[in-house]
Amino acid sequence: MIAKKAIVLFSGGQDSTTCLAWALNQYEHVETIGFDYGQNHRIELDCRHTVLARIRNDFPQWAERLGEDHLLEIGVLGRISDTALTKDAEIVLQNDGLPNTFVPGRNLLFLTLASAVAYRRGCTVLVGGMCETDFSGYPDCRDNTMKAMQVALSLGIARPLVIETPLMWIDKAETWQLAATLGGDKLVKTIQEDTHTCYRGDREHMHEWGFGCGTCPACELRAGGYSNWQKETRP
Repeated sequence: MIAKKAIVLFSGGQDSTTCLAWALNQYEHVETIGFDYGQNHRIELDCRHTVLARIRNDFPQWAERLGEDHLLEIGVLGRISDTALTKDAEIVLQNDGLPNTFVPGRNLLFLTLASAVAYRRGCTVLVGGMCETDFSGYPDCRDNTMKAMQVALSLGIARPLVIETPLMWIDKAETWQLAATLGGDKLVKTIQEDTHTCYRGDREHMHEWGFGCGTCPACELRAGGYSNWQKETRP
């Protein structure tokens, strides 16, 4: 464990929950930050509280390291966006090759605001669930983007700031396995029952991999990863 303080970009989804467990295993003090930007799947913000409570209650080895949670309202992002995550629109592929679930500037804004909170809270590490292996092609999830943001933010606040992305080079099956390695079956169950990934905000249909519509890109990635993980670990 490194004697540092970290802030995890925590949405309440599978990836950010796994990253939170990873950070709690790495650092002596970990805080969380979430963003209400007018997303259609706003149910994820409610799931954040449930997951944090589960970690505090069910994982005593992490509870004492888990610090304050911050929730920022940035509705302006939703108002200036024209995407399937912030408007009533079908999920389609755009002419530029990106799905219309891409919210331009979202991760850039998240990291900028998180760095401001980190400055005030004395945290030197930001942890995010960005991934370049199993993802929808979002340019603000790429490793080069994260490296550039690390340099820019460190310069901009005049303090060294590290951006950690533990999922960057692993696929969804490996993400399930990472959760199992960090927190065992108990953490896997928490991810299945309490996290939210579905773009349509579906908390009615329960699958082996968790709640969701089962057909949106986020559900397909999560379900496919779970299926592959099961095949690899339980042949």
